[in-house]
Amino acid sequence: SAAYLGEVFDIHGGGLDLIFPHHENEIAQSRCAHGTSAMANYWMHNGFLQVEGQKMSKSLGNFFAINELLETENFGGRKWSGEVLRLAMLMTHYREPIDFSVRKLEEAENTLRKWKRAADSAVDLDAALSCEMLDCLADDLGTYAAFQTLNDLASASTNQREAAAVLKASLEFMGFSMEAPEVDVPALAEKVARRLAFIATKDWASADRIRDELLERGIQLKDGKDPASGKRITTWEVKR
Repeated sequence: SAAYLGEVFDIHGGGLDLIFPHHENEIAQSRCAHGTSAMANYWMHNGFLQVEGQKMSKSLGNFFAINELLETENFGGRKWSGEVLRLAMLMTHYREPIDFSVRKLEEAENTLRKWKRAADSAVDLDAALSCEMLDCLADDLGTYAAFQTLNDLASASTNQREAAAVLKASLEFMGFSMEAPEVDVPALAEKVARRLAFIATKDWASADRIRDELLERGIQLKDGKDPASGKRITTWEVKR
């Protein structure tokens, strides 16, 4: 490790269960080996990860890799975007236990959608980052408190374009893209046709799943009737 990180690490960490004896022994070994006064300048110990209230483990059958959440419908019956997964994790302070659940992912998705809609009004304005957000992040990586400041900015953006601009800059700083989603029109048309087929057979669950999946990607469907034939038709638009 010293060959890559030096005799004193800048940041070192792990789970809370590693503080004793693993990390205390590691400190003793490292300091004795190198004659240094510290092994690391900063220690960061994260809380345990739970899934729907239970500890994540392969034996319980509730072990999910990030790629599985991104590419399959094994958790909650749908795929989840990287931005939603990131926000769901960061909504809990890293030292606290994280309960990963479908409800938490849905909450993160709705929150992110609300923030992006609020920031849209600042599309032609530039602004600095939120000082309050940066202060929260500088205080032991307080992401939960930082996101409360983003909620305040989203509320203020209703009648303050400057607040929307600060919100936009802060979201981009935190890694949340403000670019409009790219639309694969042929693939979208195929999904719309599949959804209409499900509706025709009254398979509402499958129809709703397609609608929700597209909405999560920023595509909102609108149902209506063809004025000439009276048949159900579906149009779409890109939205936050």
